[in-house]
Amino acid sequence: MNRKYLIICASILLAGLPRAFAESAKEPAEIVRAVAPEYPDELHRSGISGVVTIKCTIDIQGNVTSTEVVKSSDKAFDSFAISAVTKWRFKPAQLDGKSIESKVVIPIKFVASEG
Repeated sequence: MNRKYLIICASILLAGLPRAFAESAKEPAEIVRAVAPEYPDELHRSGISGVVTIKCTIDIQGNVTSTEVVKSSDKAFDSFAISAVTKWRFKPAQLDGKSIESKVVIPIKFVASEG
């Protein structure tokens, strides 16, 4: 029996920091709660794996306020990845002890494997 597994790559890379941040101490945003995306039915049945890389804006409360697909191996994964990431919660980035808005890049991996 084939089973599909979804693996979320929870590594977060900082994207496009303004120069002012480079001169001050900054703590990046940290994931507090991650929600796994659904695996698209058609791709699930076909055993197709993929990766969607999403750039997100994290507000000072730790909410995802905007998303942009930076790269995608299959557009059928995009809406599922975005839907999940918008439900994620973060400890906001800090600059000089204060919460700040930040941008992160999150790769979401959809992995089909036999089980």
